[in-house]
Amino acid sequence: MDWDKLRIFHAVADAGSLTHAGDILHLSQSAVSRQVRALEESLNTTLFHRHARGLILTEQGELLFDATKSMNKRLEAASARIRDSEEEVFGELRVTTTTGFGTLWLAPRLPALYERYPDLNIDLMLEERVLDLPMREADVAIRMKEPSQADLIRKRLMSVRMRLYASQAYLDRSGPLDEMDEIGNHRLICQNPASAQVTAGAQLVQLLLSYDAPKRLNVNNYFGVLQAVRSDLGVGVLPDYVTKDIPGLVRCLPDVESGEVPVFLAYPEELRQSKRIAAFRDFIQDEITAQRRKARAEGDDD
Repeated sequence: MDWDKLRIFHAVADAGSLTHAGDILHLSQSAVSRQVRALEESLNTTLFHRHARGLILTEQGELLFDATKSMNKRLEAASARIRDSEEEVFGELRVTTTTGFGTLWLAPRLPALYERYPDLNIDLMLEERVLDLPMREADVAIRMKEPSQADLIRKRLMSVRMRLYASQAYLDRSGPLDEMDEIGNHRLICQNPASAQVTAGAQLVQLLLSYDAPKRLNVNNYFGVLQAVRSDLGVGVLPDYVTKDIPGLVRCLPDVESGEVPVFLAYPEELRQSKRIAAFRDFIQDEITAQRRKARAEGDDD
C-alpha cells in the first residue's frame, strides 16, 4: 500500500474530519478526499461512514487505523532516537505521572529543569491510568509502583508514606487530634477508598473510617485534598513529600501512617540512549538528593 495514502488516512481517522486533517497536513480538503477515495478503491472496501457531523470508521477502517497507529508510533520512536543522536538536549519529552505527584512535586520543579535545558519541551500528562510506554503513549513515567512490563528500564527514586495533616488555624478552631478516637470530632479530607490511588493510601483511609468519621470530604486527587487542608477545612490524608515544600502544615497522629509506597521512574528499552530522558532522569535524581539533604539539615530524616 502507498504509505503517503496511509499517512493521509491516519490523519483523517485521527481528526475525524477531512477539513481538520487537511489543516494538519497542509492540504486542501479535496486533495485529502481524493487520496482517501483512492485508498478505498485500491483496497476495494469502505473505510469511513460519512455523516453530517463527521467521519466514522467502518470495521475495516478500524483495522487499518490500528495498523497505522502502530506504524506511526514506530516512526515516532525512530525519529526520537535519530534526534537523540545529537549532543544537545532539545525537543519534546512526554512525561506521565499521577495527578498528585505531578502537581505537588514535579510541576513546581520544572522551572529549574527549563533553566538547565531551555530547548526541552515537556508534555506533562497527569492521570491515574498507567500509560503504555512500549506503545509510546508516553516517553517516561513516574509511578507509585514498580512497572510490570519486562521491556522497560526502571529506577527506584524514593519512598512515600501517606500521613495526616491539618492547618494550625483549623486545629486552633476544632481542637487537637492526638488520639484515633478523636477522629469523630474532625472533618476527614481524603480520597474515596474505592477511587484510583495507591493501595497503601486506600488502606489508611479505610483504617481511619473504621474509627467513625461522620464528617468527611472526598476529593479525587491529592492536590484537591491539599487545597482543602490549606483552606482550614479539616484533616487531610496526604503524601509526606508535600511537607518538604509547603509550609504551615501540622502533622496529626504522628504514629499513624500508611505503608511504604515506592516511586519508580521508567522508560522503554529502545530509548536507553535518549539524551532527553537521561537529562530528565538526572534532573529528578538531583532534585531528590537536594530534598534529602535539606531534610537532614533540618533534622527531618523521616
